[in-house]
Amino acid sequence: MTPSYVEQLSSYLKSGGFVMVPLVLLAGVLWFGLGFRMFTLRRGSSRTVRKLIERWHSGRRQRVKGIIPRAIAMALSELRPGVPDIRHRLTSKLAPFDVEMERYSVLTKAIVAVAPLLGLLGTVSGMIETFDSLADMSLFAQSGGIAGGISLALFTTQMGLAVAIPGLLIGRVLDQRQTSLQMEIQKIKDVVASLDSHATKAPWDYQGKVA
Repeated sequence: MTPSYVEQLSSYLKSGGFVMVPLVLLAGVLWFGLGFRMFTLRRGSSRTVRKLIERWHSGRRQRVKGIIPRAIAMALSELRPGVPDIRHRLTSKLAPFDVEMERYSVLTKAIVAVAPLLGLLGTVSGMIETFDSLADMSLFAQSGGIAGGISLALFTTQMGLAVAIPGLLIGRVLDQRQTSLQMEIQKIKDVVASLDSHATKAPWDYQGKVA
């Protein structure tokens, strides 16, 4: 009878020894963090920052979806007659976006760094088992002997790299996207601060509609 996927996964985990379970758990946490960052780091519109601000400032109703439209809506909510030091208020108002974009960034980078080390730990454990088998001349011991030790070393190395490499590549892409969004938020501050606050006809509702 063909083994089920659960049995195959269980056999794979047993082949790698004690470090396989932590590696699988780290892989789950890593992909959760990467998925969260992918969802969070959505720009929300293909239009340029200046075009979006012009549309909002002219009173056109839009849905707030993505970081850039949300940042524009929040920035324009501060653009009211008589508001002093608009630049400082914009920096304070938009600061939570930096925190939001950084969420799970450190965690994912830590997992990418730790996963190969855990794989190396499993490799060392496998080599110790191999040399113990050589010392006892047990080519086919119940625990696997030389073949079992080498298999343990290879499985854990493979798993550590399988966790780290995709996480590293996707993490770099997300970091570049984050840097780009931060630059656009800085541009939002520049453009909104340059607007004449006394020309604003009505306050802006953060929910995405003109009040």
